[in-house]
Amino acid sequence: MNFRTTFPLGILACLIVGFSGTASPLVAQEVGHVPDEYPPGPLGEVVRLGEAIVWETKDHPLSQPYVGNQLNCTSCHLEGGTDPAAGSFLSTATAYPAWSPREKRVITLEDRVLNCFMRSENGTRPPYGSKVSVAVTTYITWLSTGAKMKMNAEKTLGPRHIQILDLDWKQASKERGLELYKTYCLDCHGQQGEGTADGPPVWGDGSYNDGAGLSRVDKLGSWLKVAMPLGDPSLTEQESADIAAYINSHPRPQFKLEEHLPAAEKMGQYNGQRP
Repeated sequence: MNFRTTFPLGILACLIVGFSGTASPLVAQEVGHVPDEYPPGPLGEVVRLGEAIVWETKDHPLSQPYVGNQLNCTSCHLEGGTDPAAGSFLSTATAYPAWSPREKRVITLEDRVLNCFMRSENGTRPPYGSKVSVAVTTYITWLSTGAKMKMNAEKTLGPRHIQILDLDWKQASKERGLELYKTYCLDCHGQQGEGTADGPPVWGDGSYNDGAGLSRVDKLGSWLKVAMPLGDPSLTEQESADIAAYINSHPRPQFKLEEHLPAAEKMGQYNGQRP
């Protein structure tokens, strides 16, 4: 199955992360583009596996045990990370290893992917070297084919990271956001943000926890501006900010690091052949 053209998306079908529908045609980008073909042999098989996991994270048999909500990677990284603006994976691998201010250390692309399982997926960190982490990072690296390396010495951000809108975020209104949510989001994500068959939850136990980037109003609002509505991102900056304020005014799981880490003996594994 070619997930880039046939697999349904997963979250804010009207507003935030993922959706149901068919991915739009892929086009080359100025910095980074989707390669014309998969690598040959076993490497190409792992790229395809990573692509499948990105599209169906909460249901894929390899990744599902590590997911604690109803989101897929493509819920935030639209079109399997190939969207040029909304959480793009294009050229992302070139920024790693990168300095992580949050962790006060240099982290790898694999670290970054595994952190997302703990925060955005509200789940458990998969082991280093596991099929899940190797496949997803291989897929992201494939989407960086041909781009120049430029490790990020300041933050864990790739060259296509979402730029935070230059707004007075204190003026974002959850009251205005409620009315906008009714207009743009309710049909797909439910009156209580619980999600529907067309869109996953945007708050509550089935959504991202408060340790995820989108739990910040400025990050969610900036994401909405370039991502929503799906296929026609046309919200104004203020509308994006107000909807973000409304969504993030609701309860969601609390992030406690110790609850998302596996036992020490399961932090890493060797998945190669043995004599």
